Amino acid sequence: MINRVRQLRKERLMTLEALAARAGVTKSYLSKVERGQSTPSIAVSAALARALGVPLDTLFADADELTDVTVTRAGERRPLTPGDEPGSHYEGIALRAGAKRMTPFMLYPPHDVRTTPFRDHPGEEFLFVHAGRAELLLGRRSVELDPGDSVYFRATAPHKVRSLGEERASVLLLVCDDGPDPAPHPHLP
Repeated sequence: MINRVRQLRKERLMTLEALAARAGVTKSYLSKVERGQSTPSIAVSAALARALGVPLDTLFADADELTDVTVTRAGERRPLTPGDEPGSHYEGIALRAGAKRMTPFMLYPPHDVRTTPFRDHPGEEFLFVHAGRAELLLGRRSVELDPGDSVYFRATAPHKVRSLGEERASVLLLVCDDGPDPAPHPHLP
């Protein structure tokens, strides 16, 4: 994603200052993202995508890699956050899929989220707990989730997810941005 943000910004003839202002981040933070010194959260990635006028998944795949049908094998998921970084770990799924309304990720939330800020962004999210136990924190409300449980919510509500139990939970996360409709598929009903 590092070079992708820079590439998209330069294609649009945008300065660091302009993109940072449109995405609601600081110029120094955006510079760190572009140089690979910081990994943005999904909420910040969504803000960058909106500011660049592209679907969220465009930040993770080159345009020439996009296709209508994408199969992602378990061993082919691409880590989107460094493994040694504290906090949530994300793996990209279906990164080569063309225009789509939702962007899937595998999420491995941390146990300790005291220093993790609540995030909010336009759109909706769907969480499905594949393994382990997780808790969705929504301000003063929380929802505990066991394997097989799921939750769907408006992402405008400040939220964060943590693992419960001894091991990190494995959670399927679908993010749907409120952006414009993707390009239609004329061959589909």
